[in-house]
Amino acid sequence: MVNQKNFIFVRVKIIIVMKTYIYEIEMKVRDYECDLQGVVNNANYQHYFEHARHEFLESAGANFGELHNQGIDAMVARVEIDYKISLISGDRFIIKINIAREGAKLVFFQDLYRLSDHKLCAKGRVESICVKNGRLTRGELFDEIFAEYL
Repeated sequence: MVNQKNFIFVRVKIIIVMKTYIYEIEMKVRDYECDLQGVVNNANYQHYFEHARHEFLESAGANFGELHNQGIDAMVARVEIDYKISLISGDRFIIKINIAREGAKLVFFQDLYRLSDHKLCAKGRVESICVKNGRLTRGELFDEIFAEYL
């Protein structure tokens, strides 16, 4: 800081950190997903996030149906969604995903951006567990399927 005749000059260095994501998928709001207020009903954001997770799983080379036939089920243990800006019918949006392990859980961090202005509309945190033949596992399957991302 420099003080010159009652003026204070401050040099500020701003660092912008850009988030990187490991997967993204583009989608579009359909008319029937909107409520009477003309905005996407809150429950549909969970559907959007679930669809994105399923597509991400398939892009990693796994399939929920095939896993289930082997006695392996990935299940949601907890969901948190922060709603920021409402989507409306016809809006195109993108869901971007990151993941992390927390003990036996695989945690999905999902951000939903409206494409027209790149505004963050919703943030999701979804904790998943893995059950094999009815018994909770330590999540080894997550390490195997998502090795390149963890």
